[in-house]
Amino acid sequence: MAVTLRNALRESLRSGWRLYGNTFPSPLQTHIGFLLPAVAGHQISQSITNLPSHVPETSLFRPPWPELPIIDCVEAAKRHQVVMQKVNNVLASQEYGRLFAVVHFASRQWKVTNEDLIIIENHIEAECGERIRLEKVLLVGGEHFTLIGRPLLCRDLVRVEATVIEKSESWPRVHMRFLKRHRYQRKRIIIQPQTVLRINTVEIAPNLS
Repeated sequence: MAVTLRNALRESLRSGWRLYGNTFPSPLQTHIGFLLPAVAGHQISQSITNLPSHVPETSLFRPPWPELPIIDCVEAAKRHQVVMQKVNNVLASQEYGRLFAVVHFASRQWKVTNEDLIIIENHIEAECGERIRLEKVLLVGGEHFTLIGRPLLCRDLVRVEATVIEKSESWPRVHMRFLKRHRYQRKRIIIQPQTVLRINTVEIAPNLS
């Protein structure tokens, strides 16, 4: 009796397999998963292999931005000449607006323009009222262009001058160290020297060499 039922079930499965084009419908596939897990697993594996890729568009393998084309050296030189000509035209007409610069002075970088005041946490050799030149210029720009140094711009290209306004000291700051249950207490008052500079001019050469 058991052999007869097994043969009848096998014949029905074969006929259903041919009828549905080697694919099972969803309710029949659920029943086959309990009866014949090997056949159901084979069918599921075939359907998974035919699915599209699940890699998202923002993955590192497929970035969302397009690949930049490689520019030829000759084409890069032509673009450089065009940009240089535009900057020279702006400098010749002096329509660049108010210039600004990034200078390196007293171990810090400062973004300055005309009539700016900067406070330096140190004393410099120049006396009050003297004019000094800030030679380490990293960047200079105007309304329509920006020139970036590698790392510094040429001295003949940019000139930034400042005047020493004041030499003073900062407000006293209290530095306290205390360890409880050890009778340890140290108090120190910190006063830093300060120098105030006023930026007089930020000038640029009339032509780029």
